[in-house]
Amino acid sequence: MDIKINLSSPDISEAEIKAVCDVLRTPNLSLGPKLPEFEKCFTDFTGSKRAVAVNSGTSGLYLCLKALGIGHGDEVITTPFTFIASATSIMMVGAKPVFVDIDTKSLNIDPEKIEAAITEKTKAILPVVVFGNPEGLDKVCQIAAKHKLPVIEDSCEGLGSSLGGKKIGTFGTMSTFAFYPNKQITTGEGGMIITNDDQLADMCVSLRNQGRGKGGGWLGHDRLGYNYRLSDINCALGIVQMSRLPEFIEKRKNVAKMYQEILADDKRLTLPREPRGCDVSWFVFVVRLSNDFTLKQRNTLLTKMLEKGIQVSNYFPPVYLQPFMVKKFGYKEGDFPLTDSVCKSTIALPFHNNLTQDQVSTVCTELLGCLEEL
Repeated sequence: MDIKINLSSPDISEAEIKAVCDVLRTPNLSLGPKLPEFEKCFTDFTGSKRAVAVNSGTSGLYLCLKALGIGHGDEVITTPFTFIASATSIMMVGAKPVFVDIDTKSLNIDPEKIEAAITEKTKAILPVVVFGNPEGLDKVCQIAAKHKLPVIEDSCEGLGSSLGGKKIGTFGTMSTFAFYPNKQITTGEGGMIITNDDQLADMCVSLRNQGRGKGGGWLGHDRLGYNYRLSDINCALGIVQMSRLPEFIEKRKNVAKMYQEILADDKRLTLPREPRGCDVSWFVFVVRLSNDFTLKQRNTLLTKMLEKGIQVSNYFPPVYLQPFMVKKFGYKEGDFPLTDSVCKSTIALPFHNNLTQDQVSTVCTELLGCLEEL
């Protein structure tokens, strides 16, 4: 299939290429000076005390859970409308993800429904900043504080967003960003843990590096650990990307505005919005079909768009209905009806920094044409 307009695309300049090549000319390809420099980019940007770079957002979430001592028999409250890693990281430590249905406006976990899901087994809440929208995160943290529960903030889609003037990544006890090529910045693969707790940060530093401790040497291992390190090659790329983050955020806002201006008046579509009090750093642009359309029609539309060379996707299918989740926990369709309803209607449109006005117009023209054919 000939793809004319990609769903996502990284924004790489000659500065990033030079930075990576400069590292390749040194002996420090991993655990070199670029690692702490990249971490400092995040403490400077967020104002957090500590930042720990890892090789993916998934690794970051997993290490947060491990550092907090969460394991077998424990429960962690999270959302069923998310990328799979939010839930599987909980399962990876042996705990159970306890899903709470979403608010259909923000698409985030509904704070009003969280307390009913808290039990004596609950050890943390893991909210997700879905599509970069932080709405409701402050309320989740208030509930967690009331019940003395840590918050692991999944900010993998929200770098650069803020809520009430407070940067995303700084609400939780710990938080994680991710740098896959479709994110606001990329390191190819990579992630970053943020926390103000030195003990938790030190544990993550040890766990990401084969369980090594301070002063124990290369062959000294204080605990069971993992190789979740981020190389200096990746970090060099990330340092330049972080220096360009304000530019990226503005570019993405402009692309979102283009879509909104063209599609705003079509009653068949619900467009993503920037809620009051939120400054959204756009991750993706996901529209939703009205309730007049069926799941089959949505899927037909996705197929038609792909046939026209325009990459689109169904962000997200319900996490809890993934086959292995159903097998392990016995979930069935309808357990989280609001999530089900949203998931049947979503269409992620092409979205990246350098999408042109002509490309956005083409996407919208084809989208509206496909709607007429349903």
